[in-house]
Amino acid sequence: MAEELFIPKLGQTVEEVTLLKWQVQDGDKVKQGQEVLEVETDKAIFNVEAVDDGYIHFGPFEIGQVVPVLTVVAVIGAQDETFQAAQPAVPAAGGQNAPASSSSGPAAEPQPGRAQPTEKNFASPRARRLASEKGVDLSQVTPTGGSGTRVTESDVLNYLSTEMKVSPVAKRMAAEANLDLRSVQGSGQRGEITREDVAAAIAARAAEKAAPQTPSPATLPSMPVSESIPLAGVRKVIAQRMGLSAQTTARVTLLMEADATELVILREKLKKQYEVKWGFAPGYNELLAKACAIALRRFPYMNARLNGETIERLADVNIGIAVDADQGLVVPVIRDVDQKDLQTVGREFRQYVDEVRANKANPDHISGGTFTITNLGMYDVDGFTPVINLPEAAILGVGRVAPQPVVRENQLVIRKMMTLSMAFDHRLTDGAPAARFLQYIKQLIEEASEVSLTK
Repeated sequence: MAEELFIPKLGQTVEEVTLLKWQVQDGDKVKQGQEVLEVETDKAIFNVEAVDDGYIHFGPFEIGQVVPVLTVVAVIGAQDETFQAAQPAVPAAGGQNAPASSSSGPAAEPQPGRAQPTEKNFASPRARRLASEKGVDLSQVTPTGGSGTRVTESDVLNYLSTEMKVSPVAKRMAAEANLDLRSVQGSGQRGEITREDVAAAIAARAAEKAAPQTPSPATLPSMPVSESIPLAGVRKVIAQRMGLSAQTTARVTLLMEADATELVILREKLKKQYEVKWGFAPGYNELLAKACAIALRRFPYMNARLNGETIERLADVNIGIAVDADQGLVVPVIRDVDQKDLQTVGREFRQYVDEVRANKANPDHISGGTFTITNLGMYDVDGFTPVINLPEAAILGVGRVAPQPVVRENQLVIRKMMTLSMAFDHRLTDGAPAARFLQYIKQLIEEASEVSLTK
C-alpha cells in the first residue's frame, strides 16, 4: 500500500504553503528522507522529505498553487500505482463538518476551543482510539512519530497533560461568541483562560472587523515593463508586514554615534583566542545581541509589545537578527540571549542562518522575537531608518564601523566609530526613556567589557 506524502505542519501559525518546485520527476524512485518538494510559507522556504522508499506519484497540483498544510500532494509506493488520496471532510452549512453518517438524532455540540476535524490526520491506531475517547482533535497534536509525520499515543497523552485550562464562565462566553479559545492567551493561575481574557479577545475581534478597509490602489499609468514579478510568498508577507508596521506604529528613530574602538579590539582578541576552539570567529552581531540583551534586562519597558489595549512587558529576551536570504529578509531568533554565553549565541545564530539558506529552517527558530537587530554595516551604510518588526517595541539598526577623526581630551584622534539607528514605537514608550536605553547600549559598546559581553 502506498504511503501518502503530505505537507507537514511547519509551525503553529502556518496554515498554507505555496508549492515551489518538485526536486524529482513524477514516477522517480526515491528514498526515505530524500528531499522531494520545495514549498514556501509566509516565513521561509522549506523542503519536504520522502516518507518511505518507493516510486513517487504526484497529485493533481500545479507549481505555484497554494495548498493547506496536511494536504496529500503525492503517494510513494509501487511503480505501477497511481495517486489516490482521501479528501478533507467538506464543512456543512454553518461552518460545522457534515456528520459521518446520516443517522437521525441531535448532533453533538462542538466544544469551545476545539477545532472540528477537517483535515487528514496521520496517527497510530492506539493514538486514534485514545483521541476518540478523550475528544481530542488530532490536528492539534504535535506528531513525533515517523520523523514528525505521525501522531503516537504518547503525543496524545502529552497533549492532554498540557491542554489549556479554561474557567467555566470563559468557556460559556467563548461558545456564545463562537470564539476559538486556541487564539486566547490565558492570564490566570497556571495559564488558565479567564472571563477577562475571553472578553478582551472578543473586543479585539470586533475592533478588527470594524477597522477601515485599505482602499484599492489607483490604476497606474501605462509604461513599458521589462519584467513582472508576482508579489507572493515571503516577499508578499514582507510587503504586508512592513506596510502594517508603517501604518500602525508611531515610529520615531533615534540616531547616536558610538565609539566602537574597544569593541573592535575585543572582537579581534576573541577571534584569535576562540576561532579554532569554537569552530567560528565571534562576530559583531552576537556581541551586539549580548549588549542589547543586557540593556533590555535593565530597561524592561523596551522588551515589550502592544496587545490590544495592554502593554505587555515580556519575560524572555529573544533577539532576532535580520538576515538577507535568497527568498528575502528572514529573521532568525536566538532565545534567552541574556542567559547564554557568547559561544552559544554565536553557534545558534550560525546554525539558524545555515538552516534558512538551505531551506530547512525550523519554524521555532524564525519566530518569537522580542527585539530585532538589523546590520547593514557590511554594505558601507552609516545610518538608516529601520522598520519595526511587529509586535516588538523597537528595532536597532547598525551601521558600518569606520575610522573617523574625533576629539578626545581636546586632542584630535582617529577612532573606530559606528552609527546606531533605533526605531521605536512611541505608543509603548516615550523619547527620553528610549534614549536612555539606546545610550546604555552605546555605553556597553564603548566599554566592550569581555566579562559582560561573553558570559
